Amino acid sequence: MALHDSQSITLLQQWAANASESQFNALSGAVGGFTSGVVTCPLDVIKTKLQAQGGFLTVAKGRHVGHHKVYEGLLGTGRVIWREEGIRGMYRGLGPIVMGYLPTWAVWFTVYNKSKAWLAEHNMQNTFVINFYSSIVAGASSTVVTNPIWVIKTRLMSQSSKGSNEKVSLFPRSGNTPTSRPPINSPWHYNSTLDAARKMYSSEGIMSFYSGLTPALLGLTHVAVQFPAYEFLRKKFTGQSMGEMNDDHGHWLGVLSASMMSKILASSATYPHEVIRTRLQTQRRPTPGAEFLQGLGISSTASNGKSTGTGNHGIPEPKYRGVGMTFRTILREEGWRAFYAGMGVNMMRAVPAATVTMMTYEFVMKKLHHEKLEGQRKMALGAVTAL
Repeated sequence: MALHDSQSITLLQQWAANASESQFNALSGAVGGFTSGVVTCPLDVIKTKLQAQGGFLTVAKGRHVGHHKVYEGLLGTGRVIWREEGIRGMYRGLGPIVMGYLPTWAVWFTVYNKSKAWLAEHNMQNTFVINFYSSIVAGASSTVVTNPIWVIKTRLMSQSSKGSNEKVSLFPRSGNTPTSRPPINSPWHYNSTLDAARKMYSSEGIMSFYSGLTPALLGLTHVAVQFPAYEFLRKKFTGQSMGEMNDDHGHWLGVLSASMMSKILASSATYPHEVIRTRLQTQRRPTPGAEFLQGLGISSTASNGKSTGTGNHGIPEPKYRGVGMTFRTILREEGWRAFYAGMGVNMMRAVPAATVTMMTYEFVMKKLHHEKLEGQRKMALGAVTAL
């Protein structure tokens, strides 16, 4: 019987028996992020369009003079996307979401738990301070690693295939080469994740992948609020720390409540930075060599011959430059309410996403620890039988 039991060990049990806690955290975080990304992708698309549309201003004689407002609210935006693009439009950007959430949460949970252990080993006593600093370090690590993926995701989600963003490109470039920028009357530009990466690199350079990195790093205040709050609430509701689970229904309810409440608190406190980050990410960078072309007398014009808005030297100027200028520009042109554009949708997306992520993470961690014990037990029985 013991021999049969040892031979029935599964591949998962075999792996888990020798795996480290860091590997458990990485796998659980990746599965949690992937699951929440797939479930909440349509709401992410709607939120991104609401955040980005304020940046789509028509340009004349170097001045931004109009606001082409297309999307209104959760249902209104959903109807526009469904009517123009169908189900595919609702999942626009799913590729980079999957590519992004897998490493984001794998890195985040691994670094977070490693940091907590390191701080505890160095005689840090205050649990809140440990969780706060660990969330900052983990957030910075995952942000730097995955920022290019999120820039691509944001650009894919904010464009429209049917012309909702017509006449909004601030830096058009005529021509039919595969990597050329679209003319001002061609709102659709990126066909896929790889296509977007290729065109961004060819026409805007490597730095385009790090657009919005500064506000993204400022967004570390979000996780600095969310995870210490989650750990505090989870301990209050369940009596156990993150990653420790049992089968009691009240325990799972406590985890669910802690996930929702911590996310609502963090999102409410730090939402404006997301709008600033989205505006910086969706803005295309000036074409390298534009100064040389202007020196030759080649102007940047739309396909209809009208100027697209230029600086003192006839070179297209970015509307947003840095976090401070972006903040002032949005406040001046659209008012303080613009900093909360799409916040309702964000709550409807972020809260379920955080809940799915944390519940999945906790469940997978519980499953892996169970499989580890089973694997070790069966391997021990096998060793005894072999004797």
